[in-house]
Amino acid sequence: MKKQRIHVLHTFANNDGIPYMTWFMERARQEGDLHFTIVLLYPTRPAMLEEIKAFGFDGIWIPFDDRARKLGMLKALPRLWWIMMRLRPRVVHCHLFDDTLPGVIAAFLAGIKTRLVSRQDTGFHLNYAPKWVIMDRFIARLATRVATISHSARQLIIEREGTPAEKVQMIHNGIPPDRYLQVDLEVQERLRTRFQLHDAYPIIGTVARFIEWKGYRHIVDAAALIVKNHPKARFLFCGSGPQLEEVRGWVEQAGLNEHVIITGWVARDEMPSLYRLLNIYLHAADHEPFGLVYPEAMMSGVPVVSTATGAVLDAIQDPSEGILVPERSGRALADGVEQALRAGPERIGERGREVALRMFTFDHMWAGYSGIYRQAAPSNG
Repeated sequence: MKKQRIHVLHTFANNDGIPYMTWFMERARQEGDLHFTIVLLYPTRPAMLEEIKAFGFDGIWIPFDDRARKLGMLKALPRLWWIMMRLRPRVVHCHLFDDTLPGVIAAFLAGIKTRLVSRQDTGFHLNYAPKWVIMDRFIARLATRVATISHSARQLIIEREGTPAEKVQMIHNGIPPDRYLQVDLEVQERLRTRFQLHDAYPIIGTVARFIEWKGYRHIVDAAALIVKNHPKARFLFCGSGPQLEEVRGWVEQAGLNEHVIITGWVARDEMPSLYRLLNIYLHAADHEPFGLVYPEAMMSGVPVVSTATGAVLDAIQDPSEGILVPERSGRALADGVEQALRAGPERIGERGREVALRMFTFDHMWAGYSGIYRQAAPSNG
């Protein structure tokens, strides 16, 4: 008997490339019983539309500029409603706040019975934009299922935002292990040469956007302390964002120009090789609902030193698996790095890899979301 195809409509805002959506499409095509329509809210025609078409799925573009996000969401709402009325998907899955607010309203008005919301940004409004928390609560009321990506995020939206516990399912984000278990020595050596790392130790990396809550201020403070004990230490800052020039200024003021390398663009397929250059992965976010960088570093065998937030709390239960620092400060981060170096980075990295392979594979993530799609489908008629 031919499998029933379950139509799932996804919404995404402000992204023209979504790695885990590529993995979703690959798996859905293999399994054959799911059909995706992916609606992208983006200022210009997204190149991802061609990728969606190549997988045999449907892509729709709605012009959206997050510089005028309120107006953009208002304009997107009737278009999303019309698309849902016309296509009648069994499930609507909204992924990011700017698409979720208009998307879940449109799905409710269109009578879509299964309205799934992924809370990738849990805690951001509570910390930085409290006036928007009421919208998070409104979204939770309209959603029929809410997926959180760490246990601490689940607890937060239940206790602080009032989301009914029966609506909430915790699904860790995941990555395909093969990308991070294989080593491309040629790419690795090319990156080592590009960043002049042949005599460096320890090599400490951070992969994060240059924005306030990622904590680069504290990482620079930590670097200034670490180089006193490790004059050949190098720090790779890999990211982009509005705080870049401010970070450059901090580095210069601290006299760290010879030690800190702001990498610029590194191709996604080179990132596994970049991780393999590191002796320590250092993260200082004040909230991080998940952060794919944790499993990426851990699967690469790189010990993680991090502030205690989000999914890293699920992953690191013991110092043998990674180091969680007691406070968000340069001193605490520097002490965490020294602790990891004394304990043996290779040993911690190997234990961390075991944890990541147990908890953070794409197979686990896919099982969680596809299970919701398949369980929900019959109720939509």
